[in-house]
Amino acid sequence: MTPDQFQALIAKVTGEIAGRPLDAQLADFLNERFPATGAEFQAIATACADAVAAGWMCEREHGGIKFGRVIKPTDAIHGFSVDVVEMKDVVGPQHAHPNGEIDMIMPLEGDATFDGHGAGWFVYGPGSVHRPTVTDGRAYVLYLLPQGAIEFTKQ
Repeated sequence: MTPDQFQALIAKVTGEIAGRPLDAQLADFLNERFPATGAEFQAIATACADAVAAGWMCEREHGGIKFGRVIKPTDAIHGFSVDVVEMKDVVGPQHAHPNGEIDMIMPLEGDATFDGHGAGWFVYGPGSVHRPTVTDGRAYVLYLLPQGAIEFTKQ
């Protein structure tokens, strides 16, 4: 799996959601169109595992969280950026989503949940704030951020 191949996988998702409001209806759409048990979701999950193993994804670590921005905002994926984290029973740093955040949750061990949500998609609307939390195991979480916008709370 190369970064270009990964971007092509993500473009299939962003092409179907470009211009839609980031809200609960978008999460419902993603969970129907790209279900966690479906081939496209599984292809992205496998690509994440392969990229982590190859060393170009989740290459940084802080506070027990492996992370990295995989793709900067680009027209090729409709203005989204892509970040991927690997978390295991940990609470991450509080941050805000000026334009919202789309989360693809990929449990790896146990019954891992991300902010209380299992395998699949969850959407935070514009202006939302949270402390990303994985409980009951280990998971990858892929974040699609419109224009790459994220604001970490100063501690």
